[in-house]
Amino acid sequence: MRVLGVDPGLTRCGLGVVDGLPGRKVQMVAVGVAQSAPTADIDQRLLLIAGQIDEWLEEHAPDALAVERVFAQHNVSTVMGTAQVAGIAMLAAARRRIPVAMHTPSEVKAAVTGNGRAEKVQVQTMVARLLSLDALPKPADAADALALAICHLWRPAGAVGAPQRAPGSMTAAQRAWAAAEQASRRR
Repeated sequence: MRVLGVDPGLTRCGLGVVDGLPGRKVQMVAVGVAQSAPTADIDQRLLLIAGQIDEWLEEHAPDALAVERVFAQHNVSTVMGTAQVAGIAMLAAARRRIPVAMHTPSEVKAAVTGNGRAEKVQVQTMVARLLSLDALPKPADAADALALAICHLWRPAGAVGAPQRAPGSMTAAQRAWAAAEQASRRR
């Protein structure tokens, strides 16, 4: 299974693609950061980030998208930008019928380090170990995106890749169509 992890941010949006299965070794496919200039207008910043996310979805054809759940902060403008980028990522995945899952920062930290309150450097170190990387993934946004993908892959077997919608909400024809679309993205 291939998962694209997205650590949403308006200036830097971490993107990390990981292959693996529950309880199995994970392998990094790609890691990077989508960026926009803080001086640009918000609509143009969102358009730029959306374009980069679209490119990653097309290039890597993930089976699922894992996004960090936005949490309340004191800085409202930061929360707004983060939420807007998270929404863009989820919309891009939904348009491609890619299942979306959201994970809290503490859930991700616990999955990767065993400690839901781990520091950034601990997350980076464990991500590097789990993916057999020679160096810590930087910036932290990129490491967080990889950690999100790993967290999603390591969820209980029945939950991995499950869409966040009611079971059976797709008809047999819709399921077949979605399977065919996914197979064509792999080619």
